[in-house]
Order: sequence, then structure tokens, then C-alpha cells
Amino acid sequence: MTRDNKYASQTLNSYVFVFLTDPNSESRSSSIYIPRDETFGHLKSSDFLAYGIKSISQDVIPALKSVFDINFTPNEFDSFEDVFDLYEGGIHLPTDVFKEITPLPVVNELLRTDGEEFLKFPVPKVVQVSKSAWMTDEEFAREIIAGLNPGLIRVLQEFPPKSKLDSTVYGDHTCIITKEQLELNLDGLTTDEAIQGKKLFILDHHDSIIPYLRRINSTPTKAYASRTILFLKNDGTLKPLAIELSLPHPQGDQYGVVSNVYLPAIEGVESAIWLLAKAYVIVNDSCFHQLVSHWLNTHAVVEPFVIATNRQLSVLHPIYKLLHPHYRDTMNINSLARSSLVNADGIIEQTFLWGRYAMEMSSVIYKDWVFTDQALPADLIKRGMAVEDPSSPHGVRLIVEDYPYAVDGLDIWDAIKTWVQEYVSIYYPSNDTIQQDSELQSWWHEIVTVGHGDKKDAPWWPTMQTPQELIQVCSTLIWIASALHAAVNFGQYPYGGFILNRPTLSRRFMPEKGTPEYDELSTNAQKAYLRTITPKFQTLIDLSVIEILSRHASDEYYLGQRDSADFWTNDTKAQEAFKRFGTNLANVELQLVQRNNNETLRNRVGPVSMPYTLLYPSSEEGLTFRGIPNSISI
Repeated sequence: MTRDNKYASQTLNSYVFVFLTDPNSESRSSSIYIPRDETFGHLKSSDFLAYGIKSISQDVIPALKSVFDINFTPNEFDSFEDVFDLYEGGIHLPTDVFKEITPLPVVNELLRTDGEEFLKFPVPKVVQVSKSAWMTDEEFAREIIAGLNPGLIRVLQEFPPKSKLDSTVYGDHTCIITKEQLELNLDGLTTDEAIQGKKLFILDHHDSIIPYLRRINSTPTKAYASRTILFLKNDGTLKPLAIELSLPHPQGDQYGVVSNVYLPAIEGVESAIWLLAKAYVIVNDSCFHQLVSHWLNTHAVVEPFVIATNRQLSVLHPIYKLLHPHYRDTMNINSLARSSLVNADGIIEQTFLWGRYAMEMSSVIYKDWVFTDQALPADLIKRGMAVEDPSSPHGVRLIVEDYPYAVDGLDIWDAIKTWVQEYVSIYYPSNDTIQQDSELQSWWHEIVTVGHGDKKDAPWWPTMQTPQELIQVCSTLIWIASALHAAVNFGQYPYGGFILNRPTLSRRFMPEKGTPEYDELSTNAQKAYLRTITPKFQTLIDLSVIEILSRHASDEYYLGQRDSADFWTNDTKAQEAFKRFGTNLANVELQLVQRNNNETLRNRVGPVSMPYTLLYPSSEEGLTFRGIPNSISI
């Protein structure tokens, strides 16, 4: 099957995985079928956020290419101030460049007129207060637990870190960072003491990229596998201790990797090298975030639930009524993604490091996906970021007490689970009521054996024999579709809209001593950094897309709200439970606001003065950096 169809059509289930051997046997259709009741028909004319993505793909990108092809504007930023000009001055373009663009308001907002047409973007929140705080080690570390991808960091439980790759194929990939290197900044602790005290953490982008790194680096992009070790300080903040960057061994995969270790530095050429080392880590994190944490772990894995619910449950079924609001627009936005974002030669392949291997890598990583681990408490425990503690309000105790994503997320998780438990108990008071519901059993059977058929034999699937199992399944599904998606989606422009902070590409290897590139670090470190990360053309595409993805439509429904809420059910018990859910969420939001005003919680705001608001339940229309929609609708 062609790359276009085998991977870009990925829903990660047997509905769409059809493997053919003839590369000429199938070609992509210009449209992807969506059932009528899953289309965007309800949207107001001013809210074509998702269709703005298609407009960028079909109209804006070709127009920009024509501009860059005639060398109207160079494809490199020469200084950090050139990047700030995107928000302060814009990119000036000929007046007739965009005359053929579909007049969608969300796209036209990028094309403001002050005598002539030009691109101009809103200032991302990460640089609204300070233009330089993003470069600090404290902010680099803070964004690992309060940024776009806060669910990947884990406690370091062994030293040195080891790889799970097959050593017979890939050789030895044991981390080469030494205890002596770490202990330079361990505040007097030994490495063993820090591990025992659960003060060392790792952001690991090694095993996920190594099998593809040789192929990725055969293209114009140049990247490393990375491991980043961090230390929990007494003030509750994290600081990076060391970064390991690795390349496949030149003699072959079976010989392992060639690695170098980089340590923090604050002056001279060493500080420029350290900034580049962090950039290579962030590029890896940007790709993993977009293709795994975002696309795979929310958009793709939920779609089989949408299909099975519509196929197996009557619209009058109580579980259909519970889950239906959390499916709103998901199939439609996924179809648009497959047409413009994650398709072969699409926006993601053009602007992210993984390039043509993006969907294939995402599919491979799906092999490690476990549904039951998607529940927030289970996820935190699995990563060692929390331990079970029945005396704690949430049943778990966080290792990093000031972990904004986890602290806020646990409040939202508890609110969701309480609501689901109250609702399910109305209709399923006993095991027998679960086991004798033929629609419910058919629904679950299809999800496990067809929707996620690749994993039908996995031992971790609930058997759907008790109310407790149904409560956990529904709570987890609602969490994924609402809060988890909000946490990894609506910060994209606030954090990533400043490309220096969240680059998506790396194009040069780390400069070596004695080379002109190394000398450039001493004379013009900004230029060297900019020649390494995402260039101007791809930056303009990135910013155009993620500004749309980070916006809320005016007719969005948020967690605790319902479309046609007055008649979704006549059951007064269910209505009262739902009202309690809304009240509970409102109280949670007040608590989150209070946390952000607590100056002792340094990870909540950070050097960039950017309070963590992604899990506030409510929001207004637009680019708000807050709000939890019921569903994956953008």
C-alpha cells in the first residue's frame, strides 16, 4: 500500500488498516467519507476554524511558495528580532499574492491591511512579558511539566538510563552521562541519594526516534536522539543537569550509537552550545507532542469509540447519552487532518522533523498504547510521578508537588469520575445489569476486537462485567476527549507560536571545534541558532496552522455544558447529577485561579510570567489559552 494510504489514513484500528503490497494499487481520494450526523453543519459561518486549515493547505502554502520561489523574501531569519517582526511588523507580501485565497475570516485575520497585504501574527503569551525568559534553564524545565507536552517526564529509577530497543539489532544504547557530571549540580547530593529521594527525572526521546534517525538524517534535516536529566530543587522547581545527544553508529545499527553529553553553561561559546542542545531536545519533543501526545493519544484513539457507539448503542441508551457530547466534531476534524495535516506531503510532513516518517512512527508507537493507562492517576503512577496514597484526596501523592498539569488534572479527573459514577449508578446498580445489557456488551466487544483490533488480545482490557469497570472506562474516555486534549492542544500557539521557544525542525548538527560553524557561535550565536532550527517558510506555515488549532469557536460547548441541555434526558436524577458536575467544575476553576495567584508555586507562572490556565474548564471564543471543550473538535 502506498505510504499515503497506509499511514496517513491512520485511525489505529482495523476499520482503516488495510495492507496491500502493490504501491500502485490505491490512490488517495480528495475527500474522506463522514456520516452526515458527524459533519460540521451546526457551525456558524464565522467559525470555520477547521476549514481554515484546509485553506492554509490549499491556498496559503502555494501562495507562500510562489513568493519564496521568486526570492521576494529570504528563507532565513538573521536575528531574534527578525522573529519578533512577525508580531510587530509582519511579513510584507505583494498585494496580489492572496487574491485567490478562499475568504475565510479565520485566515483573513492573518492578512491584515495597512495600505498593503502582509502576514502578521498575535504575540504569543510566552513572550508577552519578557522577550528572553524562554532561554532560561528554569523555563525550559518548567515547560516540561506545564507546557505543551507535560505527560512525558518520568522519575529516573535506574542509573545509567538504559534502552528498551532490541540489542541484537541496535547494539548497546546505555546512556553515557556519568554520575560525576550530574553531581556538579546536585546541591551536595550523590546521584544514588538523588535517585533514592526521587529527585532525578528524565525526558527521554531516545528509543522512539533511533530506529528512524539514520533515514531522517539522510534528508536535509539533521537531528539527534536525546535524553535529558533534571533535578528537583528544594524550591520545587526543576533544573536540567545534562543532555545526551546520540547518532547512529557510522558502521551500522548493530554497533549502537555515538553520543555526546552537554552540560549547562551561562556564558561564552559554551552557553550557545547549551542553548542548541536544548533546541535539539525541544525539536524531538515538538514532534512527539504533535504526532503522539496530540494526534495519536487523543484524536486517533477516540475515533473507534465514536464509531462503535454510533453502531451499537441506541440514541436512547443511557451510555450513548453520557458519551455523545464527547464525540462532537471528532470524526470531522480527523478527516480534515487526514486531508491537510497528517497526510503524505501534508503540513506536518513539511514542517516537522519526522517528515515522511511521521505517521509510520506514530503507528509504531501505538504498539505501546494501553487504554487503562490513559486515566490520569494510572498514567502518573506508571511514570513514577505519583505513588498510591489512600490518605490523599485523589488517592495518589505527587512526587513533584508543584506539577501544574497533574495538580489541576487530578481535580478535573475527580470531577469527571464523580459525575460518571453518579450517572452510571442510576442505570446500572448491579453486575447483572451490566452483563445483561446486550447493547452495552456489543459496544464493548466492537471497541476491543474491531475498533482497537490490533490490541484485542491485550490482557489489560476491562471485561465489562461490573459497574466499576464501566465507570472507569467512561471516565477515561471522557478525560481523553476533553481535558487531555485541551492540555495538549490549546497551548500550541501560546507556547509554540514563538518558534525560538518550540522549534519543529533542526537542520544542522552541533558545531564541532575547528569548524566555521563553531566559530560562528562565538561571533553570531543568534544566527547560528536560527540556521539550525525551523526556517522562515516553515515557520510561517507552523504559526498559521497552530494559531487556528489553538482557537475556540463561538459555539463551543465546554465540560459541564450540553447542547440542548434541557431535554437530553427526562430523568431528574441524571439532571441533578449533571448540575452537581457543573457546580463542581466551577469550584475547581476557582481553586485553579487561587493556585496561579500563589507565588510560592513557582512552576505555575515561571520566568515568562505565564500562568498555567490550560485546564480551566471554561473559556470564551478565540485564542484564550484556557477552556476544556467536551470533545476533540479542533
